[in-house]
Amino acid sequence: MNLKYRIKLLSDWHCGSGLDSGSEADLLVIKDENGMPYIPGKTIKGLLRDACLEMIQVGKMDLEKMNQIFGQASEKKKKPGTARFTNATLREEEYEELVQNGLAPLLYRNIASTAIDEKGVTREYSLRTMEVAIPLELEGEIEGVKETEIIEKAMKWVRHLGSGRNRGLGRCQWEICA
Repeated sequence: MNLKYRIKLLSDWHCGSGLDSGSEADLLVIKDENGMPYIPGKTIKGLLRDACLEMIQVGKMDLEKMNQIFGQASEKKKKPGTARFTNATLREEEYEELVQNGLAPLLYRNIASTAIDEKGVTREYSLRTMEVAIPLELEGEIEGVKETEIIEKAMKWVRHLGSGRNRGLGRCQWEICA
């Protein structure tokens, strides 16, 4: 069974590309060939798997069922899971409108931060600038899901995604699409 989902990003967010833009930003958001932000499927899988692991620790999830969906890596062998996670992207109509009108640059802004020492003074050379995407709604699909209730529980568990979660970035809500 395929499970379609929506992520409502409630604050600025940053899923990193690993690249910088020289003097403008130290960290850039991951973008597709048209400059549009997305969340890689492997990131989605990791977020949901981590949520399941946390639920296992508090007795709210079964390890065996989680391993069926996400796979299992042991020292002896690697067993793939049944689910495949697509990238979470803007809805097609929104995507096309933004690309056709050249509006992709308006989806981003830069935020700066710096380290403060024990005296309350800025540490030298500590200024960092991060590119963030504005709050958006992204959609994706999980293919090959048999235990949809496990995925739904994990989605409810995830409240933040991406970098800067401890600083208020990436607040999100997940929902299953009809």
